[in-house]
Amino acid sequence: MLLDTASLYFRAYFGVPESVKAPDGTPVNAVRGLLDFIARLVQDHHPDDLVACMDFDWRPQWRVDLIPSYKAHRVAEEAPAGSPEPDEEEIPDTLSPQVPVIEDVLDALGIARIGAAGYEADDVIGTLTAQATGPVDIVTGDRDLFQLVDDRRGIRILYPLKGVGTLQITDEALLHEKYGVDGPGYADLALLRGDPSDGLPGVPGIGEKTAAKLLATYGDLAGIMAAADDPASKVTPAQRKRLVEARPYLAVAPKVVKVATDVPVPAVDHTLPADPADPERLEALAAQWGLGGALHRLLVTLRR
Repeated sequence: MLLDTASLYFRAYFGVPESVKAPDGTPVNAVRGLLDFIARLVQDHHPDDLVACMDFDWRPQWRVDLIPSYKAHRVAEEAPAGSPEPDEEEIPDTLSPQVPVIEDVLDALGIARIGAAGYEADDVIGTLTAQATGPVDIVTGDRDLFQLVDDRRGIRILYPLKGVGTLQITDEALLHEKYGVDGPGYADLALLRGDPSDGLPGVPGIGEKTAAKLLATYGDLAGIMAAADDPASKVTPAQRKRLVEARPYLAVAPKVVKVATDVPVPAVDHTLPADPADPERLEALAAQWGLGGALHRLLVTLRR
């Protein structure tokens, strides 16, 4: 089981009241919410291995170089030119201090936490999925990862609809039913229709339904562009014009939209821990941040 950790702690932050606080008054709603999420996921799905995948760079420069608008609207403060540090992401003031706490607690628990410099959590998930020798459940609220769905390999997305108690089990049948595509086809669908939340412009005038019809007819983006260049094809004049005009964007969009599968991830033990890696540290964190009930529920679940 691979967790898109930031996606889940954002959901926990907005789903758990901010009145949930540590003894010193600091909000810990995202911390406690995430711990409850993990407990429920382990209880319901019994993974052998669990990895909390992290955004070491939420807006990699190599993606921005290709599409400058990529996540630009979410930048709170740009990093100085030449700085190895990523731009600062705009996140709620009371969430950002909770992220280091989440990292400390996961480490003390012994839950594998993996990121890679210059890459997003999506890319870590893509790489670990590519390396997996058995089935993989990916837990994320980000539809971009639907591109990894692969029934043959047992790769599916657990997409939270309400907390993590109600999950949309996303397999190829669901993708075909909702979008008319398979996993790889979803990436082409996404780049054609665009995604305002990621600053991807898409092809003007080509929405989700039109993109799905084009993919059903011509197979993939390369097939669509070949048809756009073929005067004898059945691509409408308006669609042909839009696709040809969007060629510069479509030439680079696949590299931006498709998750990397060759990220240099560290070799760590992914096994779900039955006991904390650092019990004393965990006890200190529990006392400092008032994590009692949530942490207790997770520890009981891990020991089953």
